[in-house]
Amino acid sequence: MPISDPFASHAQSLNGPVTGGFDITPDDATDLTTLPRGLMVSTTGDVAVTFADGSSLVLPGLTPGVIYPLRTARVLASGTTATGLKGLV
Repeated sequence: MPISDPFASHAQSLNGPVTGGFDITPDDATDLTTLPRGLMVSTTGDVAVTFADGSSLVLPGLTPGVIYPLRTARVLASGTTATGLKGLV
């Protein structure tokens, strides 16, 4: 029996629940293939990002299991010490 989704006709918003995800491999030269609405990490550490607007920043000491509402175009290998990065859409 197919799963029932009473919210299928509602538009997805940045404030709504996560509906998908993907693994992120940090790379200094390549943008992510999908612009996520959030990030999670599996181990505590820093994450170096380039945001959707082109600005860059190192986010220090991210905590595992926390959903960070970040629209990141790229996760850089240089400066990233956290592992198990997940993009949430």
